[in-house]
Amino acid sequence: MQTTWVLAADGYRARIFEWSADQHLHEVEDMVNPKGRMKNEDINAEPQDRFYGKGAQAPSDTYEPDVTPVKKEVERFSETVARELDKARNEHRFDKLCVIAAPEMLGLLRENMTKEVQQMVEEEIPKDISWFEGHQVEEYLRQRPH
Repeated sequence: MQTTWVLAADGYRARIFEWSADQHLHEVEDMVNPKGRMKNEDINAEPQDRFYGKGAQAPSDTYEPDVTPVKKEVERFSETVARELDKARNEHRFDKLCVIAAPEMLGLLRENMTKEVQQMVEEEIPKDISWFEGHQVEEYLRQRPH
């Protein structure tokens, strides 16, 4: 029998469920990224206008970095989740994967998952349900049209 995992993730939390033999979801892992919900100014970040090279202009008052500290933390979290999935794949803990993630997180996961894990993805759903209780995730999946 093939083992199917369901990943429900956003920038703050990633939960992995497994469809069991009794056809119910059981939580396998719950990963949390506390910095994913922090404010940019609360994350220890290098001041933006402190260093700039020869000939570079100092940033203006309206300068916004391309990647905010929170966004960087969410990117790191997606890398961590992708590594955990690859580790589990190497341990033959699942055969198929359904990824349900907030759209931004889904894109980051796609970028960070290995090709081998990507090949195991059976379905991708761009929705944030990581905060659902396990039975609610199961109910959501059962009510979705296939």
